[in-house]
Amino acid sequence: MSVQKPEVKQTNIELSCTEIGGLWGIYLQECMTICFLTYLRHHLQDGQIVPLADEALKISQGRVARIKKFFLDENFPIPAGFSEGDVNLAAPPLFHDTFTLSFIYMMNRLGMINLGFTASNNVRLDVLDFFTECIHTTTEMFGKAVRMMLEKGIYDRPPKMNYPHKIEFVQSGSFLDGLFGPKRPLDAIELSEIFFNIERNYFSVILTLGFAQVTEDKKLKSLILKGKKISEQQIELFNKLLQQESLLGTVPISMEVTDSTVSPFSDKFIASMMNILNSVDILLISHALSLTMRVDLTAQYTKIIAKVMAYAKDTFNMMVENKWLEQPPLATNRKKLLQS
Repeated sequence: MSVQKPEVKQTNIELSCTEIGGLWGIYLQECMTICFLTYLRHHLQDGQIVPLADEALKISQGRVARIKKFFLDENFPIPAGFSEGDVNLAAPPLFHDTFTLSFIYMMNRLGMINLGFTASNNVRLDVLDFFTECIHTTTEMFGKAVRMMLEKGIYDRPPKMNYPHKIEFVQSGSFLDGLFGPKRPLDAIELSEIFFNIERNYFSVILTLGFAQVTEDKKLKSLILKGKKISEQQIELFNKLLQQESLLGTVPISMEVTDSTVSPFSDKFIASMMNILNSVDILLISHALSLTMRVDLTAQYTKIIAKVMAYAKDTFNMMVENKWLEQPPLATNRKKLLQS
């Protein structure tokens, strides 16, 4: 007589903190991207960039819809994020057409880094599949943006270096030196980090210039200009390092800000964008710090991180003061529950 096996039931695995944090953060970022791209697309005239902008916008809208479904299925509150109320499509164009391409390029370049971190923390398979798909589409969009920038002649290539003739091993501790006495040449990893940080800060300068130009609130404008100065100081420092290596440094990208003084975005949106730029700056400078093996670079990166963290605190305080900062989901406060 055969024994009937119990039916195997599919259990509903709840979202863990890593999935909640990842989905919540990407939801807010994609909401911001939708607002920004909607405005850029509204004024875009370049017929070559239009299809790419449409595709980028469609991808972000699809991601927001997918994350919203994850939250609805879990009876989880949908973040407020950003909406049509944060964008004024009636405002004149603030950026020239090529900036739309620069924006798509930079957002996808940063997205590949951010999504890689996020995906590696997730183990619920449906969420992991979603982030894996995001990484794939982001990488594709990055490639399309690079190809178009090369075709238009607006992509500044990384510095070239001669190939080594043979494999070598570090001979002494002087490889780490740099504060005093002769310095060894920058290695390929250090060069690439310096290049990327110059490129990223040029993007930040254009963005902050545009924001400062249209912002009426004096405190917010002062904060934006302070951030612009920090980016300019980084550009100056990193270009100087390249010039000391007999490299020309990177050439500033073309001016992409119009003469408009009408803000297309809410103050909350602009401050939130500054907050994200701060997080990106701290993350990527810290990454460069972890890879460098020259003491002078270590000292410079440490100074930059301290300066950006102080600026990030000012940004945080302004956002809290104006009730612009949406609070991430918190763990249960057990101490408070026990005291009640």
